[in-house]
Amino acid sequence: MIFNYNKKLVSNAKTLRKNMTKEEKKLWYQFLKHLPITVNRQKNIGNYIVDFYISSCRVVIEIDGSQHGMEKNKIADDKRDSDLNALGITVLRYSNQDINQNFYAVCQDILLKTHVEYKPK
Repeated sequence: MIFNYNKKLVSNAKTLRKNMTKEEKKLWYQFLKHLPITVNRQKNIGNYIVDFYISSCRVVIEIDGSQHGMEKNKIADDKRDSDLNALGITVLRYSNQDINQNFYAVCQDILLKTHVEYKPK
């Protein structure tokens, strides 16, 4: 499904794609890139740029840094998740700490929640 998006965010999404965080790079290069389905990085959906989007599953994957623990950011994240949920999209959130300390568990959780069958080579 194609969603409307804020065209003013396109250049920002391109910049974010080129400058992924260490944790985003790890998840992308060590896992998501190798899945047998299409995964988009820094995808524009509505007024948001999501970290990763799997259109066939209607799933967004967000990698949250420590700033997401602050109250005002939690409120913004809840609104964002609610807006995306209203479009029929499920949002999966993982912290940088999850990526760095529980990488295998994050990957397994993504497979479980997207119902993707993946057998690494």
